[in-house]
Amino acid sequence: MYQYLEKLEQHYKELEQLLASSEVIADKERYQGYAKEMAQIKEEVFLFREFKRVSEELEKLKTVLLEKHEKEFIELVKRELDELQKKRLSLEEEIRKRLSSQDPDLNKDVIMEIRQGTGGDEAGLFAADLYRMYTRYSARKGWIVELMSCSSNEAGGFKEIVFSVKGKDAYKRLKFESGVHRVQRIPATEAQGRIHTSTATVAVLIEPKEIDLVIESKDLRIDTFRSSGPGGQHMQKTDSAVRITHIPTGMVVACQDERSQIKNKNKAMRILRARLLEMKQKEEFERISQTRRAQIGSGQRSEKIRTYNFPEHRVTDHRVNLTLYKLDTILDGDLDELIDALMTQLDINKNE
Repeated sequence: MYQYLEKLEQHYKELEQLLASSEVIADKERYQGYAKEMAQIKEEVFLFREFKRVSEELEKLKTVLLEKHEKEFIELVKRELDELQKKRLSLEEEIRKRLSSQDPDLNKDVIMEIRQGTGGDEAGLFAADLYRMYTRYSARKGWIVELMSCSSNEAGGFKEIVFSVKGKDAYKRLKFESGVHRVQRIPATEAQGRIHTSTATVAVLIEPKEIDLVIESKDLRIDTFRSSGPGGQHMQKTDSAVRITHIPTGMVVACQDERSQIKNKNKAMRILRARLLEMKQKEEFERISQTRRAQIGSGQRSEKIRTYNFPEHRVTDHRVNLTLYKLDTILDGDLDELIDALMTQLDINKNE
């Protein structure tokens, strides 16, 4: 616990320095982000600082007892020692209570990845529908969505799109969206009116802070290359795209959507950190017994979690056996009924 608190205090000091820098002051979004992060850890840091101050006072008084002093003075020191020890225990208990009562992931930002699955271009179009659904839902909740990386297909859909979601309860309400989403509908290119089944995968990743997951620079290989994009005046004339390879795992992340190499590098690092954390969590999850996994489901992307059936105008979540006949409003971002059911039933099962 104390090692974690030392890191937390060090991170708080780093945030103080960042907030005092002219570069951050000039960037409103970064300033607000750092200020919010400081506010979230302030109480724990201040409690720890008081704990350390009291501990230092205790050690000083203990050395005083070893010296020769009058009896009355010694009695006074002992009474003060007793008071400080009680205060130290009280502070320790308060710190433990705060750390244990908090969901460590509750206030984390989220990175979502949507990829087309089986079904070719139709799967890519469905991936675009899901992206729109989540951005609409985020707007309803007042969350901030930031596009991080995307790859389009020829039909106007997405082979892959990666974006972050920031806001109160974002992870809490989106964490069960990970998995295979299936769509059943008649594609616009289908001449005979046959229903096709396509899929897209959704991953909801916690975006860790640097304090949560340290990546050594020696473990990274960073390459730059020229972005592909629109021609004419927008043609990239510098190597602004960035590809980062995490050497120990072989994981590769590339970003080219920004015109700034620094911005692309920062986004790529955020995605890499989130994917490495997911890998670590997945390894831990594999230690859970097969029986428990069968009871609650893993929530991993390999599982089919939801079907969107256009002919019947229905959405079915297979994990909680819930079917709603309001496909249009759900795709327009009205997800609360689905998510509330998932939070209620899956969280209950997880704690049993």
